[in-house]
Amino acid sequence: MTAQLVARDMLDRAETETGLTDYGDPSLPERFSLVVDHLNAVGMDADGRRRATETCHWLLTSRLEFFADRDRYPLAEEVIEQPMFVTGEPRSGTTLMHALMAVDPDARALRFWEVMYPSPPPGTVGGDDPRRARADDDWREINTKLPKWLHSHPYNDMLGNGLPEDERTWAFDFRVLTPTAWWRVPMQTVVGGLPTDAAAQYRIHKAMLQHLQYRRPRKRWVLKGFHGFRLRELFDAYPDATLLWLHRDPVQVAASRTMMMADILEGIVGPVDLRAAAKMHLALTRESIANTMTNPLVDDPRILHVRYTDFVGDQVGTVGRYYEFRGRELTPQAASAMRDYLAANPGDRHGKFRYSTSLLTDIGEDLDALHEEFRPFRERFGVQIEKRG
Repeated sequence: MTAQLVARDMLDRAETETGLTDYGDPSLPERFSLVVDHLNAVGMDADGRRRATETCHWLLTSRLEFFADRDRYPLAEEVIEQPMFVTGEPRSGTTLMHALMAVDPDARALRFWEVMYPSPPPGTVGGDDPRRARADDDWREINTKLPKWLHSHPYNDMLGNGLPEDERTWAFDFRVLTPTAWWRVPMQTVVGGLPTDAAAQYRIHKAMLQHLQYRRPRKRWVLKGFHGFRLRELFDAYPDATLLWLHRDPVQVAASRTMMMADILEGIVGPVDLRAAAKMHLALTRESIANTMTNPLVDDPRILHVRYTDFVGDQVGTVGRYYEFRGRELTPQAASAMRDYLAANPGDRHGKFRYSTSLLTDIGEDLDALHEEFRPFRERFGVQIEKRG
């Protein structure tokens, strides 16, 4: 009989190694047990189970140390003032928008090395922090294992200094199992089915910002994530936040995200059933567009809605438009840094990402019918049908 992973054994190991027992949430052990049940159901071989055990141990010990830091240092006193968020459907330009904002000398963004190895707070460490090199090594492993990901997401060449989505701050909360935390484990990405609590997740997110801001020069936070389903909780956590929301043709979104995730998962679990993937990602796109059309907070005055095509046409200008909306100045130094970034980092620098809307016609969808289905969304936000494959 195949050996099973035991949640309590892994929790005990993490607590013994760290000498800590406070996970910052009494429901964490129960939720972690659900993740272990999922891992046991995947049917991994001995090496897969070993990798899963290592990943769980990394995340559990990181969480214990992270919350212990809140007792060691006055982190809760850190004020997160007027953060600027970027959101939108996958494949809508949000990562590039975020990357441009992040090169502003007066901005601070999350970095992978910080969220992968958050304890102790970076501001308490003098000299070169060894966690940066460790995260660089992790990302070299990821890029070797998932080489096609660089085609759709060339920003992965930033290694440990890369820009994580806000969702990555929840990796050790065991509510989603994303590739940047679970790339070593041979299983599909888990984005649903585990208990979620948006308010609790933003409390952790804010705690992470406080953690990373502590004893460091004060700069304005620029952040990026898929916040459309959690608008109320986002603004409850950050009442003075603003949000730039990029909107793209949903048909292109569904096709592009299908191929992107297939490229990622191919490196983790092997060949992907593209037809099944296309059905899933079209369903996810439909669900997200429905939320956008019905959520009353979509019209909140703290949100600036921008068309993807307008951003592509004037990238730095779009950043300036968001800054003006926020009531901040895009300085000449920041604009110059953004133009330099664009010149040095062409989107196809690791190979051209290719996808086709034939992914949708192959599963029996009619593109004209899809365009008609999404017409109310396109009319509301001025989004044109993209004329491409």
